[in-house]
Amino acid sequence: MAYLFGFMTRAGGDTARTRLTAAVAALLTVGAGLGLRAMASGDVAKYGGNALYTLLLVALAVVVAPRLAPSWAAAVALAVSWAVEFSQLTGLPAELSRRSTVARLVLGSTFNAPDLLWYAVGAAVGRLVLRRCARGASGVRADAAHRTLGT
Repeated sequence: MAYLFGFMTRAGGDTARTRLTAAVAALLTVGAGLGLRAMASGDVAKYGGNALYTLLLVALAVVVAPRLAPSWAAAVALAVSWAVEFSQLTGLPAELSRRSTVARLVLGSTFNAPDLLWYAVGAAVGRLVLRRCARGASGVRADAAHRTLGT
C-alpha cells in the first residue's frame, strides 16, 4: 500500500497523479475491507474493518486535497470516523442501515466505544504511510536531480 501513496505533492507537484494514486489506494482499501469481512469474523473483522475505514478516509482526503499534510489528512479522517461513530447514538444510522447495505457499511448502526480507538489506529497508519512516502518521493526526486546534474 505504501507504493500507492508513493508521492505527495508539494508546491508545483503533480496533483492529478497524486489524486489518481490516492483513488486507487482508496479502491484497494475498500477491497481489503470487503475481503476482511469475507475471510475473518469476530473482533478481527470488526476492528480491522474500523481501522481500514479510517485508512480509506485518509486516502479520500488526499483525493480531495492532494497537498494536504499527512497529519491533517489523518486528522480529517479521524474526525469524520468519530463523527460517524457518535452519530450512531442518534439511531439514524441504524434506521438507514436497515434499509441499505451501503448505509450499513458506511454508517454502521450501533455505537461501540472501542471503535474509536481502532479509528485512531487507522488514522495513525495512514499518517505514517503518507509521511514515509512523502520522504521517499522527495529522496527519489533529489536522486534524479543529482543524476541529471551529474553531482
